[in-house]
Amino acid sequence: MSSEPAYQAPPIRPLAREDLPAVLAIDASIEGHSRRTYVERRLAAALREPALHAQFAACDGKGLAGYILARVLVGEFGRSKTSLRLELVGVRPDAQRSGAGTRLFEVLEQWAARHQIDALRTSAHWSNARMLGWLAAMGFRLAPEVVLGMGTDEAQPSEQPAVTLADSNAAGRETDFGAPEANDHERMDRGVVEIRPMMPADCQEILRIDHAVTGRDRSNYIEALLAEATEASRTRISLVGRLDGAIVGFVMARADIGDFGRTEPVAVLDAVGVDPAYGRRGIGRRLVSQLLANVSQLQVERVETLVRVADPQLLGFFLSLGFTLSQRLAFVRKVGAQAHG
Repeated sequence: MSSEPAYQAPPIRPLAREDLPAVLAIDASIEGHSRRTYVERRLAAALREPALHAQFAACDGKGLAGYILARVLVGEFGRSKTSLRLELVGVRPDAQRSGAGTRLFEVLEQWAARHQIDALRTSAHWSNARMLGWLAAMGFRLAPEVVLGMGTDEAQPSEQPAVTLADSNAAGRETDFGAPEANDHERMDRGVVEIRPMMPADCQEILRIDHAVTGRDRSNYIEALLAEATEASRTRISLVGRLDGAIVGFVMARADIGDFGRTEPVAVLDAVGVDPAYGRRGIGRRLVSQLLANVSQLQVERVETLVRVADPQLLGFFLSLGFTLSQRLAFVRKVGAQAHG
């Protein structure tokens, strides 16, 4: 009979504010540099809105052995089911063979199942072999989505022909960002769109437009993005467009050092919407163009977004602006799927 002690997984508890120094130390040991601002913001957001985040810590005799943080997604760009985006995971170097990472992921998945979450999602650079291997072991597979990116110095001038919206966008239909029409410039002459930073008072108008575009109530998702958009830390760089005294479009984005392996700040574009009643005026293009101009002033050199392969209209919209395939890959794992590690 073997006398070796039975394996015991490290105990798991919620990640707390006082864990920040240990999280920063582990993250720096993994990434090779400090990401203090990003990690602080992610943990602060998780603690501020616990219903929209999941964060857990693994502990051992030396203290914090590892951590995992994820954010609830209620439907970026037409996604109809709730999912959970894995944003941070790390294990202390001397604890990396203790099973802490696997146990943290198991607890995260159990949390997702209790909250009726359909899938876990994340992204990673194609060259990050260590992260790709861990994702594969946890059962992740390539998602039916692509990450598109664009350097802020590559933005096309706004006077180029506008990519417009079809008048037939009734409630519940996806926005057509790509359908051209001969009289776009004539329509633009009827009014100049005022673009300004998003404010808390814009919430109801943004929700109205989002509902008109998607046909769904995404109040929790939009309100969470708006809360980040207007907080003092400026992690978000979101805009609205006004015409005829009303908000007619919006774009929501956040500036982060970001996910696994990022070393430079990137603006992540989460959502864009245009009131169907103001279609064919190039409002979507103008909003994104202004976003690119604004983030370049913040020394953010790149904007990225995630688009479903099955959404050719939205793909066409971003490609027409100059976005191209990123070197990052999107991954998904159904909750309850079998892991391989």
